[in-house]
Amino acid sequence: MNIFVAKLSFNVNDDELRDLFTEFGEVSSATVITDKMTGRSKGFGFVEMPDNDAAKQAINKLNESEVDGRTIAVSEARPREERPYGERRQGGGYQGGSNRGGYGNDRSRRY
Repeated sequence: MNIFVAKLSFNVNDDELRDLFTEFGEVSSATVITDKMTGRSKGFGFVEMPDNDAAKQAINKLNESEVDGRTIAVSEARPREERPYGERRQGGGYQGGSNRGGYGNDRSRRY
């Protein structure tokens, strides 16, 4: 079973995440997700456990527990949603907004 672990301290590494779950059974893999540019933890990770019963027990015991001063959230990982090519998340960037200021994209003026 693939397990999602959120709200991790930025100090937790792969080995510490693995150790946290080995108390409940065999761990196939444990990965803290890091930023590609900085290498810093993003505060979440994934643990793979081959025994579903052990994985469910780990989820029940570790969810809402404290690790390195933070209360973590542990749940069964959901499959990643496939998005059509080119579709991006909404929000952010400099799209829209007022027409004041900016660099040459002011369409409110007519010459």
